[in-house]
Amino acid sequence: MSETAARPLVEVQDLARYFDVSKPLLNRLLEGGKRQILRAVDGVSFDIPRGRTFALVGESGCGKSTVARCVVGLYPLSRGKMIFEGVDIASMRTREAMRPFRRRLQMIFQDPYASLNPRWRVRDIIAEPIRAHAILSGREAIDARVDELLTQVKLNPRDGEKYPHEFSGGQRQRISIARALASNPEFLVCDEPTSALDVSVQAQILNLMKDLQRDLGLTYLFISHNLAVVHHMSDEVGVMYLGRLVERAPSKELFRFPRHPYTQMLLDTIPDIDMTGRQRQPVAGEVPNPIDPPPGCPFNPRCAFANDRCRTEVPVAKRAGEALVACHGIEEGRVPVIERVPAPVAA
Repeated sequence: MSETAARPLVEVQDLARYFDVSKPLLNRLLEGGKRQILRAVDGVSFDIPRGRTFALVGESGCGKSTVARCVVGLYPLSRGKMIFEGVDIASMRTREAMRPFRRRLQMIFQDPYASLNPRWRVRDIIAEPIRAHAILSGREAIDARVDELLTQVKLNPRDGEKYPHEFSGGQRQRISIARALASNPEFLVCDEPTSALDVSVQAQILNLMKDLQRDLGLTYLFISHNLAVVHHMSDEVGVMYLGRLVERAPSKELFRFPRHPYTQMLLDTIPDIDMTGRQRQPVAGEVPNPIDPPPGCPFNPRCAFANDRCRTEVPVAKRAGEALVACHGIEEGRVPVIERVPAPVAA
C-alpha cells in the first residue's frame, strides 16, 4: 500500500479555537475588569480514513459546531493543524492557495431554511459551486449536471425551477446535499444535518447520506447530539465536553463499553426499551461556564467518581481497550465499565 493510500484523508491535530468575549477596552479600564477568553475548542485531535465517518457528540455548547467550522475554514484556528491529504490547509493565508482544496471539502448545515438563498431558484443554488470552481462551462452542460444531482438526491429535475420556500424541510436538506455534491467533493462536514427535521424524515436523509457515501466514496465528519443517529451513521465516535475530547473509540466499542463517566451519562439518556433493569446514573449538574472552567478534569463537578486528583490535574487521553479516554478514574480503576447492549436504531 502506498503512503498516500495509507494516510488518513483528514487529520486534525491539537485544534483550538478561542474567542475574546471581553468588554470593550474603555469599559475594562474604567471598571477594572480583565480580558475574558472563551476556549470553545481546546486541543482536539482525530483523524478520518478515506470513505469512513467520524462523529462528534456532546451536549449543546461543547464545541462540536466550532470544530466543524474550523475544519472547513470558516473560523481561523487559534492553535493546531487541519491536514487534508498530507497538506496543512489551516496554515494557508490566501484564497488562491486554498482554491484547490475548497472544491474537495464541503459542508452541510444544520438549518435547511437558513442555508439556502430564498431569492434564487434551486437550479441556480446548485449550479453556484459548479460555476465558482469552473468545473463545467456552458449553460447546457451545467443544467445537465444540476438535473443529475437533483436525481441523485431523489428529487425531480423539474424541481430546479422552483424556489426554496416551495419545499418541505426534508426536501430543502436534499437540495443542500445536492449543492454540496456539485463540486465533486471527497470530504463532507455534516453539522447536525437532521436535527431541524421531523423524525419521520430524518431516517430518509440519513439513509440517503449512507447511500451517497457508498456510491461516491465520501468521507464524513458527522456532528450530532443524537446518539441513536450517531450509532447508525458512524465508524468512530469522539465524545466532547467543554471543548475537549474525553473519549474516542470505534462506534461499536463505545456503545458497548462506554468508559468515561460522561459517555456513560450520555448513553443513560437513551430509553431502555429492552427493559434490562440496569442501574442508571441520573444526569446531574449543569455544564460549567466555559469562560471560567473548573480546575483539573472539567467534568469533575458532575462526576460521581471524582477525587482530589480529578479536581487539580487535567487528565491526558490514554489507551483503554480500543478507546482513548481522558479520565483519571479509568486509569486508576475507580470507574466501573459495564457491557451494554446498544438500543436498536431504525434505519
